[in-house]
Amino acid sequence: MSKPLPTTVRTHFTALRVLLVLTVILGIAYPLLVTGISQVAFSDKANGSIVKSDGKEVGSSLLGQNYNLPKKDPNDKNEEAQPDPAFFQPRPSANSYAGDNSGASNLGPNSDDLLKAVEERRKSVAEFDGVDPASVPVDALTASGSSLDPHISVAYAKEQVKRVAHERKLPEEAVSKLVEKYTEGRSLGFLGGEGVNVVLLNKAISEQK
Repeated sequence: MSKPLPTTVRTHFTALRVLLVLTVILGIAYPLLVTGISQVAFSDKANGSIVKSDGKEVGSSLLGQNYNLPKKDPNDKNEEAQPDPAFFQPRPSANSYAGDNSGASNLGPNSDDLLKAVEERRKSVAEFDGVDPASVPVDALTASGSSLDPHISVAYAKEQVKRVAHERKLPEEAVSKLVEKYTEGRSLGFLGGEGVNVVLLNKAISEQK
């Protein structure tokens, strides 16, 4: 008759079996099941809500991005990027829309640095859009909590219509209709305000003939 294994050894073997079973269930089977369901039911969202134009990937409808003119010297790190007037501009980003570094500036309303940045942005945006500095919407002056928000307020989108229409040689009415088309309602119907997805709007603008 074989001698039974010590209690400590049997306990460890039991724990190992549980670990292996749970690894298979939770580490392999469950992720595959969830992935399969998401690919069938929500394929676009599961794959990052990728936006394509003329068959090319141009971004994600979930993430904001810069719309700047090409640098004169791509190797010059000191050259400041300039916004492209032919595109609707997003709200400021504390991290230049780096998708791997989401986060705000953490500067509060009593910060002199923040107040200075806001005033500089107010002047810059007013000159860029050809409007009175006092009329520049708040979201054009401050970054979002994630710094990756693809939405701007309806007011900021409407402010840019004249500039974009002029640069694109399109009727202002046609551009305004696109702004209306890509205006989204409040989250869950009651949170926040209406917003315009800049990524989708710029895609539509670029596809105008």
